[in-house]
Amino acid sequence: MSFARRPQFDWHLRTRRLALGERTRIMGILNVTPDSFSDGGHFYSPETAPDRAIAHALQMLDEGADILDIGGESTRPNATPLTPDEEQARILPVIESLAKAHPEAILSVDTFHASTAGHALAAGVEIVNDVSGHQWDPAMSSTCARTGCGVILMHTRGRPQDWRNQPPLAADDVVPLVLAGLQDRLDAALVAGIPRDKIVLDPGFGFGKRLDENYPLLAHLDQLLQLNQPILAGVSRKSFLVYALPGSLSSGDRLSVTLAANTIAILNGAHILRVHDVRPAVEAAAVADRLLASSLHSRE
Repeated sequence: MSFARRPQFDWHLRTRRLALGERTRIMGILNVTPDSFSDGGHFYSPETAPDRAIAHALQMLDEGADILDIGGESTRPNATPLTPDEEQARILPVIESLAKAHPEAILSVDTFHASTAGHALAAGVEIVNDVSGHQWDPAMSSTCARTGCGVILMHTRGRPQDWRNQPPLAADDVVPLVLAGLQDRLDAALVAGIPRDKIVLDPGFGFGKRLDENYPLLAHLDQLLQLNQPILAGVSRKSFLVYALPGSLSSGDRLSVTLAANTIAILNGAHILRVHDVRPAVEAAAVADRLLASSLHSRE
């Protein structure tokens, strides 16, 4: 059995570089929110912030996270929108504390607000992870180009409040739709002055793709490699993973199905996994990476 040949890249961040492809990189999710779909309120409350969030961030670093992705606004359907000021009040104390105490840590900010991105970068963040692919705030691309940060462009189909009313996608249409959308976002970023070596692409599992519509994307993730950019896969605890199972699982009880999907993503070319459970992801990635290496050597 052979797997996708994962190309190697040198990802240029704001102040450093990160090699991608030799092994899978793990991005730990830090939701500083009361209402995220999986862990809302676990690491944020007005009484404990930012102490609880910082403690969890340090735990993820100890468990082997290469990147910490810090977000303050939930993008689940029906989530309450935040102003940039409210978002910044949640995340900036966490970012500032982590950047000061652990300057070696690579921090990412999960935001679609350009002003939040700018403040986070000034506080020590290296990467801006925008679920809209720079579509929801026209100033985002110029902010990223000016600061020289690493950029993650995600494919999304509409906004969260639109997802439940969107027409379904045929299985054969999913990958072409995502390919075309990511190509468009990549082209727009390049025109805006963001260098290619700063950009990672994310197909946006669950973002405007309903349940079974995510499986063709996972099965054919390697087709995104034709865009010649590193690929991030964020399947952790997503609801489509338990759709085919008998019964149901809570969002916090989806480790086994997440590990299965993470492994498939790696074997199909993903360079980075965005995860809630860092240590299991690190361990599963080590096995998948060894399998990739063995497959590569057997073909040479």
